[in-house]
Amino acid sequence: MAEVISESAGPSYFTKKHLGPIKYEEFTVRIGPSMNIAIFDWIAASWQMNYSRKSGSIISADYRLEAQSERRFSNALITETTIPAMDSSAKEPAYLTIKFQPEVVQYQKAAGRVSGAIGKSEQKLWLPSNFRLDIAGLDCTRVTKIDSFTVKQTLANDDVGHARDAESKPGRLDFPNLKISLFEASAQTWIDWHNDFVIKGNNGESSEKNGSLAFLSPDRTTELGRINFFNLGIFKLAFDDSGAADAINRVTAELYCERMDFQYTPVKA
Repeated sequence: MAEVISESAGPSYFTKKHLGPIKYEEFTVRIGPSMNIAIFDWIAASWQMNYSRKSGSIISADYRLEAQSERRFSNALITETTIPAMDSSAKEPAYLTIKFQPEVVQYQKAAGRVSGAIGKSEQKLWLPSNFRLDIAGLDCTRVTKIDSFTVKQTLANDDVGHARDAESKPGRLDFPNLKISLFEASAQTWIDWHNDFVIKGNNGESSEKNGSLAFLSPDRTTELGRINFFNLGIFKLAFDDSGAADAINRVTAELYCERMDFQYTPVKA
């Protein structure tokens, strides 16, 4: 797509319009643990600000796997990585969602049969109910849910000059807050931290915590991947008391996080 520029200068009653810089829309894809490790390495590197640009193509095929069209992209950078919600009651497979912004996209007709390991899916190995949260000094054994969160990378376009396609340059990397739910019966260490960190104001860097979120196999013994959290700080603690006699009361904690890194363990067939 291209931006439309309007100019109203001059004696004419009509507004003069022309095209401005070209902008290609982001690609959005969902991936599971059966994807090639290269894409997970790409995510991990981007979270460490070790940026690398990728080129490739997305091919559309019919039900017979005959290629119909192809979108070739060049010099793409990851702009968002969304981690799905971890929920102890969930039954459906989990997927990562990534967005990447290319500098150039070319559309063309494709022909021939699509090749690759199509249909061989091991997404069932990653269920959002199979996770383990560890945060130094906190009881995480009764954590029931971690809300979905997204790591975002801003891009700046260098469109100075006569080139039709602008170069994208990485900008700020934003790590989101975490929202964590757990049983109130196991929340005392969280309550103590909130009282000290928020109420008493002992919230310097030495009082921040590190932790990790591990994605586990169905038998909960094999680690499929993990996210490490650095400089966590609690800023909100809410009690969910339904009032019902048979209800299990829960607590929701919200934490900021200064930095995260991503690690992936290849899935064995």
